[in-house]
Amino acid sequence: MEQRRLYQFKAWFDDYVAGFYGDDEFVNANVKLKEEHSRRTCDEMRYLSDELGLTDNQKRIADAIALLHDIGRFEQFVKYRTYHDPRSVNHCLLCVEVLRQTRVLEGLERKERQLIKKAIEYHGRTKLPDNLDGQCLLFSKLLRDADKLDIFYVVTEYYKQYRDNPEQFKLELELPDEPRYSADVVEDVLCGRRIDYHRLQTMNDMKLCQLAWMYDVNFVPTLKRIRQRRLLEKMFDFLPETNDIDRVRERIFQYVDSRIKQDG
Repeated sequence: MEQRRLYQFKAWFDDYVAGFYGDDEFVNANVKLKEEHSRRTCDEMRYLSDELGLTDNQKRIADAIALLHDIGRFEQFVKYRTYHDPRSVNHCLLCVEVLRQTRVLEGLERKERQLIKKAIEYHGRTKLPDNLDGQCLLFSKLLRDADKLDIFYVVTEYYKQYRDNPEQFKLELELPDEPRYSADVVEDVLCGRRIDYHRLQTMNDMKLCQLAWMYDVNFVPTLKRIRQRRLLEKMFDFLPETNDIDRVRERIFQYVDSRIKQDG
């Protein structure tokens, strides 16, 4: 991919997203959330690309994937007024459809178009397909890690804003804010299992699910970044102080720190 193509994608992204802003403050706040998330995911992708020693061409492809990975989110929110896939539409498939309809990837080599589309299609799955290999596997793993890095930053800010000033909170609450959490979700985290979004019942379940993402992190530099930013500590601050949560805390920190230590 030539550098000029990446510049074109960034200009197109700006114009495309601008079309979703209007008079509805609720919509605007949530569109802005995803616009800023997409830009920061590019920053996280560049960090990982540097840490892992990608070639210049790989870095440009990775940057394009990060920029466009949530391009369907804007149409999703305007149409359904939610980012919650189970209540609306699979946003990964919608992203691929938007890329197809807009033909924004036309002009790239077919192989590069496929790499971008596949990484975006797979980034929201509970797990990656078992038959991936080579560049498709690399870029799929990179996107999932870069996405998680920024989402962790976003949700810790999101939970803090909601806790400190719920009356002025303008973003969507996907699940009810209740003090309880599901025992089976706790058990899944303790056992290192991935959690299906459809089973989540409360905001606390969502927080536990997000903590369980640690088991799905692909690269140690991602875990190091999470620890350096104290994102795990911040997440646990928004969960109840119970014996269950203490066990989850110990399990998650033990897992993350052991992987970092094994890397030397």
